Amino acid sequence: MSNCGKGFLRIVTLNVNGIRSAARKGFFHWLAGQDADVVCLQEIKAHLEQLKSLEFWPQGYHCYYHPALRKGYAGVALYSRRLPDEVIQGFGWPPADEEGRYLEARFGNLSVASVYVPSGTSGEARQAFKFQFMDRFLEFMRQCAASGRDFIFCGDFNIAHRKIDIRNWRSNQNRSGFLPQERAWMDRLFQQEGWVDAFRVINQEAGQYTWWSNRGRAWEKNVGWRIDYQVVSPSLKDRILRVEIYKEERFSDHAPLIIDYDYPL
Repeated sequence: MSNCGKGFLRIVTLNVNGIRSAARKGFFHWLAGQDADVVCLQEIKAHLEQLKSLEFWPQGYHCYYHPALRKGYAGVALYSRRLPDEVIQGFGWPPADEEGRYLEARFGNLSVASVYVPSGTSGEARQAFKFQFMDRFLEFMRQCAASGRDFIFCGDFNIAHRKIDIRNWRSNQNRSGFLPQERAWMDRLFQQEGWVDAFRVINQEAGQYTWWSNRGRAWEKNVGWRIDYQVVSPSLKDRILRVEIYKEERFSDHAPLIIDYDYPL
C-alpha cells in the first residue's frame, strides 16, 4: 500500500453526505495532506458522469466508485494508493447492492471495505429494510471471518452502540440508530462474533462523536452520535496504533475517522 516508509497503514473513512458538496467544503484539499493509504467514502450521492472533474480522482490514488442506481442517493467510494489485487462491488444481496452500499478492495490477505448501512429514520419501511440489511450483512461477515482473511469494514453503520456513544441517550432510545434491537446487533458483532471496534481499542472516552444533527447548534454543543466505525478482524486488534476523529474543519454532517494500523504491506 505504498506506505512511503512510514511503516504503518492509515485508513480514513467519512460519510461525505454528497461528494460534490464535500468537495466544495474543501474535503479534497484536506485529504491531500493526510498521507492516507486507503480512503473509504459513503453517501456519495453521485453517478460517474457527475464526477468527471479531476478533483474526484485524487492524484496518487486508484479510485473506485459504486453509486446507487437511483440518482442523488447513497453510494460508496474507495481510494487506494496501492493498486488492489481485486475490487468487489456489493456483498451479494441485490436490494442493498442496487443502493451502492458495499465496496471492497483486496490487498494480499487484507480486505478493506467501504460500508454504508441504511438509515431507518424516514419511516417503518426503511427501518424494516435496515433490519434486513443487518441480518444479511452479519451472515456475510461470518463468511468473511471464516475465509481466514483480515478485514477492515469502514463506514457509516447508522447505529450508536452504547450510551457512551450518544450524548442524549435517554431521549433517543426509541429512535432509529439507538433502538434496543440495533444495539443488540452491535453487541453480537463485538461480543459474540468476535469483531473489534477499532476506535474503542484506543479511546474509551465519552463525548467521541462522528455525526451531529444540523439542527439546534448540535455541532457547536457537541450533541452527537458515534455511528461511523472501523470494524476489524480480531487478528488486527493489537495492530491499532492511533485513532482520531477529525473536527477542525467540517466537510459533512459527519467527521472523518482516521485510524493507523501496524500493517505494512
